[in-house]
Amino acid sequence: MAKSAGDGQWRWLWLTFAVIVLDLGSKGVASFYINQLVPTQVTSFLNLVLVHNTGSAFGFLSTQNGWQLWLFIGIALAVTILILTYLWRATMHPFAAAALSLILGGTIGNLCDRIVNGYVIDFIDLHFRDYHWPAFNVADSAIVIGAILILLSAFRPE
Repeated sequence: MAKSAGDGQWRWLWLTFAVIVLDLGSKGVASFYINQLVPTQVTSFLNLVLVHNTGSAFGFLSTQNGWQLWLFIGIALAVTILILTYLWRATMHPFAAAALSLILGGTIGNLCDRIVNGYVIDFIDLHFRDYHWPAFNVADSAIVIGAILILLSAFRPE
């Protein structure tokens, strides 16, 4: 039986599913236990704070009147289809396949939020003194880690 070029990449989808489960589970717990916009200090540099983000990264477009929801849903669906197609068809290093699986899991986690809630649930607040990084979630972390791994894989020798 002939194998398609990307058969080996599908084995990394366990990582996608793990990210989705961790992301949606942590958002559910955060929504239940954390008060919206009231920080709970965990360490000197980490707070938990419930934020309903109708925008994208750094709250970009969050002040718009709702049209951005459909834009972000469309982008997430397009990214999901592109990554799945690439994993199916391309031959790549396992490092790159793992990176794409992380990005896919994060994209789907935030997509589920947008479809169900109309916003993304963010709850992790990293800060140094009075300088706060915008609140984020497990999906955002997976996307960033995946993007960093993609960049690193571009510099790896074959």
